[in-house]
Amino acid sequence: MCRGIARGLGVAEPITSPTYTLINEYEGTLPFYHFDAYRLSSADEFQQLDSDRYFYDDGVCAVEWSERVADALPDDAIIVDIEPEPDGSRRVSITGAAMEGALV
Repeated sequence: MCRGIARGLGVAEPITSPTYTLINEYEGTLPFYHFDAYRLSSADEFQQLDSDRYFYDDGVCAVEWSERVADALPDDAIIVDIEPEPDGSRRVSITGAAMEGALV
């Protein structure tokens, strides 16, 4: 999913997992900030990365494993949850303040 977001933002370089660096920054038509919260144990740790600086910048943020840091996400965050199904397909749900009243 993050590769698709980056492609849509015109990012030309390869998109890699920030599992060990925690955040990768890319330049496109808008900056793209790709977080991986898997190695974090709390929202406080996430905030120590100065995450608010990224959320309130003019770019786009994607946070993998966001449930680990949910208390640190902005109130207007859009949450995309992708769950594998037994048949190999995926179930996608989209929630968040910006989705209220949206046609999906």
